[in-house]
Amino acid sequence: KHELSMARSIQESLLPKELPNLPGWRLAAHWEPARSVGGDFYDFIRLPGERLGIVVGDVTDKGVPAALVMANTHSVLRAVVNSAIQRDGAQSPAWILAHMNDAMVPDMPMMMFVTCLIAILDPLQGRLRYSTAGHPPPIHRSREGAISLPGRGVPLGLFEKKSYEDREVEVAHGDFLLLFSDALIEAHNPQEDMFGDVMLME
Repeated sequence: KHELSMARSIQESLLPKELPNLPGWRLAAHWEPARSVGGDFYDFIRLPGERLGIVVGDVTDKGVPAALVMANTHSVLRAVVNSAIQRDGAQSPAWILAHMNDAMVPDMPMMMFVTCLIAILDPLQGRLRYSTAGHPPPIHRSREGAISLPGRGVPLGLFEKKSYEDREVEVAHGDFLLLFSDALIEAHNPQEDMFGDVMLME
């Protein structure tokens, strides 16, 4: 029990200590593993040009195995983002995902993989560029209603030399973006009813 408590503290230390302060924007985050430790993670990364990188990921499985892969994924993410910044200022989430994938495939445990969403927000222009690797795409709520944005991709750690696609959405004043993991829609109530996509959209 003591070791699991320590593991949770270490895992929490890998998550952002505070939310970024972006004038004109409101940010919120919530992380709650199903057990003492888990595979879900998120991150905020400051990028050149006052842009903000936003990452949400989910490791298959639960508990300690998922937490170990999550820690490794976090390290790979930071290393690849640094390379992307040196390369072109980190303009392409798809490039970051592709290079994360190639770095992770050789050491990924059998029957495990990581879904990941990387988004780059330009707060001045109100544009979000994103790419997904098997992860649920963002939900965008505007005056016209809520929609699930397109995009899926192959999860990280399964196959080498996979490519990913950059997509872009404009975020107007008053719009709302939700980035989440499958744990949200797969949650069950005491009657064993799953929350699901429909209720999430509502």
